[in-house]
Amino acid sequence: QVQLVESGGGLVQVGGSLRLSCASSGRTISNLGMAWFRQAPGKEREFVAGITRYSSSTYYADSVKGRFTISRDDAKNTAYLQMNSLSPEDTAVYYCAADISTRAVVAGRAADIDYWGKGTLVTVSS
Repeated sequence: QVQLVESGGGLVQVGGSLRLSCASSGRTISNLGMAWFRQAPGKEREFVAGITRYSSSTYYADSVKGRFTISRDDAKNTAYLQMNSLSPEDTAVYYCAADISTRAVVAGRAADIDYWGKGTLVTVSS
């Protein structure tokens, strides 16, 4: 069993920055691909960023490239999403996710995710 707990969400103004954290329990994340997804009201859950196991290769949705950075600290069993230059379009519930394989992380496929966090709300206000 893996539990993923997000933190760091909240209200931020346009152009601001926020760092989300995802703490894992139950097992180390060293053998897991990690990813962040987000879901806005009325929208389907969409891939934001992913980072592979071992090599820590990163993947980003086009909408966040250059603004968001995903990282991991396996010693702390924690993944992060640094979000800069935030805009109202970034408002969503952000979900931490883990993948036993690399498919979900590389391809951004929510259906391939094995473990989900409960989500943390990020609201970007003008």
